Amino acid sequence: MTSNATRVIIVGAGIGGLAAALRLSHAGCAVTVLDMHDAPGGKMRTLPSAAGPVDAGPTVLTMRPVFEALFADCGLALNEHLTLEPLDVIARHYWDDGTCFDLMADRAATVENVTSVFGGSAAKQYSRFADRAARLFEAFDAPMMQTQAPRQADLTARVLRQPRLIADMAPWRTMARDLAASFREPRLAQLFGRYATYVGGSPYASPAIMSLISDAEAQGVWTVKGGMHRLAQVLQEQATATGAQFIFNTEVTRIVKQGGAVTAVEAGHDRFDADVVLFNGDPRALQIGALGQGVQDAAPEVATTPRSLSAYVQAFAAQPSGPALAHHTVFFGKLADTEFNTLASDRMPDDPTLYVCAQDHGTAAADALQRFEIIMNAPPVLRAPEEEKPRCQTLMFNRLKAFGLRFTPTPGPETLTIPAGFEALCPHSMGSLYGRSPHGMMAAFKRPTVRTAIRGLYLTGGGVHPGAGVPMATLSARHAAAAIMRDQTLTSTSRPTVMHGGMSTGLATAGKKPSLS
Repeated sequence: MTSNATRVIIVGAGIGGLAAALRLSHAGCAVTVLDMHDAPGGKMRTLPSAAGPVDAGPTVLTMRPVFEALFADCGLALNEHLTLEPLDVIARHYWDDGTCFDLMADRAATVENVTSVFGGSAAKQYSRFADRAARLFEAFDAPMMQTQAPRQADLTARVLRQPRLIADMAPWRTMARDLAASFREPRLAQLFGRYATYVGGSPYASPAIMSLISDAEAQGVWTVKGGMHRLAQVLQEQATATGAQFIFNTEVTRIVKQGGAVTAVEAGHDRFDADVVLFNGDPRALQIGALGQGVQDAAPEVATTPRSLSAYVQAFAAQPSGPALAHHTVFFGKLADTEFNTLASDRMPDDPTLYVCAQDHGTAAADALQRFEIIMNAPPVLRAPEEEKPRCQTLMFNRLKAFGLRFTPTPGPETLTIPAGFEALCPHSMGSLYGRSPHGMMAAFKRPTVRTAIRGLYLTGGGVHPGAGVPMATLSARHAAAAIMRDQTLTSTSRPTVMHGGMSTGLATAGKKPSLS
């Protein structure tokens, strides 16, 4: 790094900000990451429990090549810094009628399980569905996920080269309608409909193409030794080793714009001058003017509204009893449409599907406390904790008791995060965990991209293209870092510099203090 390196301030140490900090500092930029919290990770967080820190955000890693590329691009090897353990059982599923079904990492094993539980006809339907999801993922990976700013023209060209994709996309159907047509077995339709919630949507309003999400999981699911938060810690460590500075417990209150370009960020009375600002928070905060009136144009309202789902999240330690759990276990509500109709009315569902992550599955002694995370979908509305917490606690654990699952001791309300808590974690998000809603065929084109209309201001994170989730936020960081380095090269009057790895480019980076995650 040279004294005249581009100063980049990253606002927020979520996964997007961390991945971008590593890339930009590796490229020679002077990077400062400012975050309002006391540790990196953003929503990839842990909470204390009697059995140790328990994940209270993302629980597993998918799309492993995204992370291998991040490390490799920065001269590192993923397996030298993180221990990833593949899951044989992607998820176990229970229904009220006593049905239990395991979705496996090995497709042949999944087909065998479908045949055993639902019959041979259902197995053929599953195979056709899985083939179609794989075609969709392969077709739209490059023109959508791997590009900084997707264009309808590129997507159309891709479809014209492979007309079968029109039928695969089923653009005239919602995800729920398409699944009902794909599976005569309603429980399988309900199972694969839950993938819409991975990006904060309802299968009854999300486009059928969202089924491709299931293929991302079918390509492999890994746990991270030490918990998912370990990924955040490692990224901070490696970015720091390449020169990035992290300043926590500091909240950015304003992004300063002068002469049409960003020049600094402010955190209370502190000011941090910058050539580039990379915002790793919810873009809605910019759009509503929470970081200054001068940067509202960075994220137009159509890019942040309507909002995606939120969640009620329990994170605790207890001894379980009842049905056998996998690392991931899903307990389905009786009627899928009832849950999502209630959520669409901005109300807590009475008949929810519950996701249980047994973080210590397969490693804890039978009589030991184990760490758990329970997730229930929630609407992105803010109510007082005293109104929601008692009802949510009762609903969650009574619902699990109906399946025979009990926890000793029963967790208290202090272990529960509700939408208002996620609003505090990610200010001005309305508690929404995934940014803009994925509903509607054109929703993917309405998300903000990494470049904004304001010179020197860029975006990264789950609220930005290519979308929500740890792999997508990591890809957004790659897109943002590439855009920053390219733009700095084009506008800089200083020397080009050779990056580690051989790419010749202008430098971009660093800054001074605070942040939102």
